Amino acid sequence: MFPPHADPDGDCVLARLLAEQPERADLAFPEGFAGGIAHRLDISTSGALLVADDPEELARIREAFASKGLRKTYRLLASRPVPWNENRCTAELAHDKRRKKRMIARRGPNTPHRGKWHPAETRFTRIAGDLFEAEMRTGVMHQIRVHAAFVGIALLGDRLYGGGETPADAPPGVTYFLHHVGLEGPGIRTEPIPLPDWAQRRA
Repeated sequence: MFPPHADPDGDCVLARLLAEQPERADLAFPEGFAGGIAHRLDISTSGALLVADDPEELARIREAFASKGLRKTYRLLASRPVPWNENRCTAELAHDKRRKKRMIARRGPNTPHRGKWHPAETRFTRIAGDLFEAEMRTGVMHQIRVHAAFVGIALLGDRLYGGGETPADAPPGVTYFLHHVGLEGPGIRTEPIPLPDWAQRRA
């Protein structure tokens, strides 16, 4: 999304956005939302991105996120088979006490964690074979990855959460298989974009 810490001038979504629409650099977007980029995707996650046209629109979008008024849809490839076709995970999430970049799901009252527990809900539906759709209205860090692992379908290639090694034939830049189809809510909707080949797969 934003310039890499090691290379402030490196390639990123923000740099490409400002190259196409340099006037965005003069708009008073709040810190962390430069260029009007309203949310983030993890490095290996492809897909739709919601960008506000001005600070006022960004404020409306942020309020929709905060009130859980936006439904976000993803597709993922599971690393192992499960017998079910639909599942719903409501495990609260928090930062892992031992590993800084990892989140953890609450399994009981004494689950070791760091900081506060965050409410989260994800619904999983099998599309075909190991291809699943995930929907959520909350937006906790790594939510789909952690909840997928919690219900037994850790993302293929997601070593942080038990999904094993990335397949040798994975597309360039892909570590684990997760694609953001889009989000929608009252007066807010991302434009449809093509699905990657792996997300169109049918059994």
